[in-house]
Amino acid sequence: MFALPLAESAVLRPLEPGHAEEFLAHLDRAREHIVPWVSPSFVARDVGEARAVLQRYADKRAQDGGGIWGIWLDDRLVGGVMFVSFDTALGVCEAGCWLEPGAQGRGLITRAAERLIDWAVEERGIARVEWRTKSRNERSIAVAQRLGMSHDGTLRQVYPDGGGGRIDLEIWSVLANEWRGRRAGRPGLLTSQEHHVR
Repeated sequence: MFALPLAESAVLRPLEPGHAEEFLAHLDRAREHIVPWVSPSFVARDVGEARAVLQRYADKRAQDGGGIWGIWLDDRLVGGVMFVSFDTALGVCEAGCWLEPGAQGRGLITRAAERLIDWAVEERGIARVEWRTKSRNERSIAVAQRLGMSHDGTLRQVYPDGGGGRIDLEIWSVLANEWRGRRAGRPGLLTSQEHHVR
């Protein structure tokens, strides 16, 4: 299994159904922190649910329609990045992320998302990478901004929040030509071998 370095003692690698127990332990550490921002179906409550979450993404990956990768820091799963959707026919995908509080402030999510976007654009020909987040999720919006994304707009009251209110969803994106221009201006471009995130 490959592992791409993100920082000292931090790597990115596939998060698979076999990691269900480790994923659940990670969610238990992150649960209170991520529940307001992620889909309820993501936050598994037992090993069976954890395996089902990872299996959904494994199935998406097998159908070339998404995927999920974990971030390990000092050999402990602390978060990850994913393609919520991935459509090569349209040339559009949606990326997302999550991270437990103890791993914040190290740039891990930004570096991991850069790896995924590089691969999507350069290896798979994706023309548009989207980032969708609740309007109140300041940390997620900050990641989109660090990735050089533009705010396309806000879908107002797009779905219920579970407490009687409704949620506004912000849409951010970066286009392939914008991404290439941004990356060309920065050192440390990935080699062809490093693009292989599958």
